[in-house]
Amino acid sequence: MPKGYTYILSNKNKTVLYVGATRDLIKRVEDHKSKVGALFTKKYNASILLYYEQFEDYRDAFRREKQL
Repeated sequence: MPKGYTYILSNKNKTVLYVGATRDLIKRVEDHKSKVGALFTKKYNASILLYYEQFEDYRDAFRREKQL
């Protein structure tokens, strides 16, 4: 089973938090920095990775996203 990640992003002022889950953390954070993907992160410039958790099964990462 592929790995998965749950992550938290913020903007430079630390006034916005975004919680997401992905199978490829590096690519996903690069997407957010390039303003590709989630409308929320584009609107609020949330592209700074504050925290992440790694899971052996990507489904667990998506479950953890819902918890947060």
